[in-house]
Amino acid sequence: MDLTIFFSPVDESLYGNISSSSSVFKNINVFGDKMPDYKGAHIALFGVSEERGSIRNAGTASAPDEIRKKLYNLRKGTGAYRIVDLGNLKPGHDLEETYVRISEVCRMLLESNVLPIILGGSHDLDYGQYYAYETLEKLVSFLNVDAFLDLEDKEQGASNQHIHRVLLHEPNYLFSYTHLAYQSYLIDPTSVSILEKLYFEAFRIGQMRTNMQEMEPTIRNADLLSFDITAIRSADAPGNANAQPFGLTGEEACQICWYAGLNEKLSSLGFYEYNPLFDDVHRKTASVIATMIWYFIEGYYHRKNEQNFRSNDFLKYSVSMPVEPEIITFYKSKLSEKWWMEVPYPNGRERYSRNSIVPCSYNDYQAAIRGDVPERYISTLAKLI
Repeated sequence: MDLTIFFSPVDESLYGNISSSSSVFKNINVFGDKMPDYKGAHIALFGVSEERGSIRNAGTASAPDEIRKKLYNLRKGTGAYRIVDLGNLKPGHDLEETYVRISEVCRMLLESNVLPIILGGSHDLDYGQYYAYETLEKLVSFLNVDAFLDLEDKEQGASNQHIHRVLLHEPNYLFSYTHLAYQSYLIDPTSVSILEKLYFEAFRIGQMRTNMQEMEPTIRNADLLSFDITAIRSADAPGNANAQPFGLTGEEACQICWYAGLNEKLSSLGFYEYNPLFDDVHRKTASVIATMIWYFIEGYYHRKNEQNFRSNDFLKYSVSMPVEPEIITFYKSKLSEKWWMEVPYPNGRERYSRNSIVPCSYNDYQAAIRGDVPERYISTLAKLI
C-alpha cells in the first residue's frame, strides 16, 4: 500500500525551530518531504483530522498537530526510539470511509508488528481502531478510558454511541471490554447493568483512586486502549467542550499510559476528543497528552517480554481451594514481580489458550489463600464458557 496516497505530511512549522538533538523530534522519523519506511519501526504515530462524529465537541479535527507541537519538544527517553510519524490521515468522504481507512492503516501496521498510536479526532474513531483486528483471527480485549460510557442511541451522534457499535459488531471477536474512570452522575445506571450482564467491567473514578495499583492487571490484559480526554479533570485538561471538574489527574492519566506501555499484549493506542478551541493559551491539554504519549513510549521500551510461563523466570504457586475449582494456579515473574492466574477453559477447550492465563494482583493470590475465589477468576471463567 502506498501510504502517501492516504496521508498528508507534517507541516514544517511544527518542527522547523527545534534544534536540540535530544528532542523527540530529532529521534523519530517524520513524514516531511518523504514518507518514512514504517517496516522495522516499533511504533507509528498518525493523526486523524476527523470530527464529524462529534455533536458536542466540534473542533477536534485540529488536535493532532497541537499535540505534535508539544510532543516533538519533549526530551527523548530510554530505548531505541524506532518511531515514525506518518502524518495526518486524510478523512474519507463520510465517517464510514474514515473508519475503514483507520482500520486499513492499523491492520497494515499490526501485521508488520508495528504499534499504531492514533491522534484523534472524535472518540468514535476508535471503532476504526477496533475494526483493524477483524482479520487477525484472535479474540481481543478492549480497554476504554472515558468519563462517559458512550452507549447512547444513534440520535446522540457517533461519538456518543460508538461503544454500543463495538459491542454489537459482527463477526464478534471481542473477548472482554473494560471501562475505566466513568463518573456515575454523568451516565445512565442501566448502561453499567448492561455491561455487567455481558460479564464486562466498568470502574468508577472513585474505585480507581482508592487503589490505582489494582488497575494495573486490568490494563495489562488489554490488546487495545482507547483514551477519551474527557476522563481527565478540567483543571488539568480544559481542552474539551465536555470537560468535567472531577476526573483523573494528569499524573494518573500518565500512570495509566505507563502501565499500558509495559503491557506486552497491547498493540494499539488512541487518544481522542482533545479540542484546541477550549484549551488555554499555553495549550495545557496538549502538553498533558504529549506527556502521556511520552510515558507510554517509555513503558514500551521497558517491556520485559514476559510471555513464557514455563520458563525459569516465573515462580508457580498452586493453591488448594475448599470449593470449585479444586486448585487455582498462579504465576509470579521474578523479573517484574507481576502476577498472573490460570483459568482453565471449560471441558478442556483451549481454542484461545492465551486468554486462559490472565493478569492478576498479589491481592488475588491472597484471596485464594483465604479460600475465596478471586473476582477476576469468576469474571474470566464467565467469558470462557
